[in-house]
Amino acid sequence: QVQLVESGGGLVQPGGSLRLSCAASGFTFSSYSMKWIRQAPGKGLEWVSGIYPGGGVTTYADSVKGRFTISRDNTKNTLYLQMNSLKPEDTAVYYCARGATGAGADYRGQGTQVTVSS
Repeated sequence: QVQLVESGGGLVQPGGSLRLSCAASGFTFSSYSMKWIRQAPGKGLEWVSGIYPGGGVTTYADSVKGRFTISRDNTKNTLYLQMNSLKPEDTAVYYCARGATGAGADYRGQGTQVTVSS
């Protein structure tokens, strides 16, 4: 069965950095586009970034462009999100999902909490 396990979240001060990971199993990871989506307290799901199967094409929401970098290692079935220059408005639960764009997901993991606060 499809499993997605996110990790790497935590509490960080504004301007800080975090690296999220998503370990995937139960499907052919290298054949799928993947994305990160997030849900801030009291808000709906928001698409953050996507990456196509080979890793050479990436897309970003305007709110994170220039600060976040998505990447993948198809040999390890793992998706990453490097987050720099974090802002309080980046506070959310972050999920990885299949597909390159959009906030919907056929499968989601438990998510990892990112809190940006001084």
